[in-house]
Amino acid sequence: MKNLILIRHAKSSWDSPIKDIDRPLEIRGIKDAHLVATNCKPFLPRTYIMHSSIAKRASETAIIFAQNITYPIENILFNDELYTFDENKLERIIKSLNNSYDNVILFGHNEAITNFVNKFGDIFIENVSTSGFVALQFNSEHWQSIGKGKTMKIIFPKDLK
Repeated sequence: MKNLILIRHAKSSWDSPIKDIDRPLEIRGIKDAHLVATNCKPFLPRTYIMHSSIAKRASETAIIFAQNITYPIENILFNDELYTFDENKLERIIKSLNNSYDNVILFGHNEAITNFVNKFGDIFIENVSTSGFVALQFNSEHWQSIGKGKTMKIIFPKDLK
């Protein structure tokens, strides 16, 4: 059994004319990330590994979650390939995960996340919101052979306010 939690980065700032990869979180994004992180704890597996895009907004979101769920920040695996908006590339990355890990939390970007959860989950989600949490479960022993799974939990900030 493989369990995957996809978390879209929190709301980022467009205030400065900087490269997309360098955009930081805005205040609302920081608050929403803390809100979802504190409310997702009951839905986390006992053990897991965290992967994050190297984009500033995704890595900041991963760090906020790690702080709230007591996960060592130095154990987060930052991956430049996760800076993608393409669900096919995201699928290839997920299917190449190490099979020794049954539970993975991944921080990334839209459209890739929304399209991935709609392809592999059993509940249609129009848009995974910023700071959105979607847990999927796959009846597979190997990441490379995951197929249609079950959507186990969805948490969006708006549902907690």
